[in-house]
Amino acid sequence: MLENWNFCIGRGHPLVCIAGLNVLEDVELALETAAHLKAVTSELEIPFIFKASFDKANRSSLESYRGPGLSAGLRILAEVRERIGVPIATDIHEVSQAETVAATAEVIQIPAFLCRQTDLVVSAARAVMKSGGWLHIKKGQFLSPEDCKNIAEKINDAAQNNISILCERGSSFGYNNLIVDMLGIGRMQQLGVPVTIDATHAVQLPGADLQTGGKSTGGRRDGVPIIAKAAVAAGADGVFLEFHPDPDKALCDGPSCLPLGSAGSLLRSLKAIHTAIHP
Repeated sequence: MLENWNFCIGRGHPLVCIAGLNVLEDVELALETAAHLKAVTSELEIPFIFKASFDKANRSSLESYRGPGLSAGLRILAEVRERIGVPIATDIHEVSQAETVAATAEVIQIPAFLCRQTDLVVSAARAVMKSGGWLHIKKGQFLSPEDCKNIAEKINDAAQNNISILCERGSSFGYNNLIVDMLGIGRMQQLGVPVTIDATHAVQLPGADLQTGGKSTGGRRDGVPIIAKAAVAAGADGVFLEFHPDPDKALCDGPSCLPLGSAGSLLRSLKAIHTAIHP
């Protein structure tokens, strides 16, 4: 159970929604996005965690927007948490960030490229164990579902508690493309952990945004609902989605995120699918 918020994730529990912005741009946008998503998820009775990154360290180019940074970003996230009344999820990239971020965010997220960094995973596990939170680990694009066993064992050894969630986000397939093996969701669940689907990053085309000459990541926005629905039908315990009021003006990964106004219809469909396979 996520302490202080009274909801769980996994078999026998409602579909959980981790959603928000790819990266923080300013406090007004964060509050607008969080408020809209809270209204939608409250109406649908879907447990909701607001997600936004304070720093996007894995960028295609030095020219790419990364975010406001740790201190300013955590201040924005803390304001969202207090004013909107939602738990927070955000990424870390360095061991030194773990305890500081866990003091503000209920869910610490490990980016896919860093999922095998033992010191990072262990420090994050220990930090969220102390704070009563969860650790959300993206499966690397270069790993099989079974490879996640070692990641889960690191966390269990460090935290000795059921705090980990694995996230499917696609696997590298040739150049500038990802595919999602829906059978992998059940295979990761067999490791004894809940599994989410990151439908947003699964439609990325890494380093293939033609508008910037390859200096940023492209994406196939119209594929997000397809992957999300298929994953929930395959048994995913939660969904990870990114939205923006105007995706074409988003400062990071706009081609992969959805218009904020589409959240209601998509989440309504996802809940219906989840209910249908878990009557």
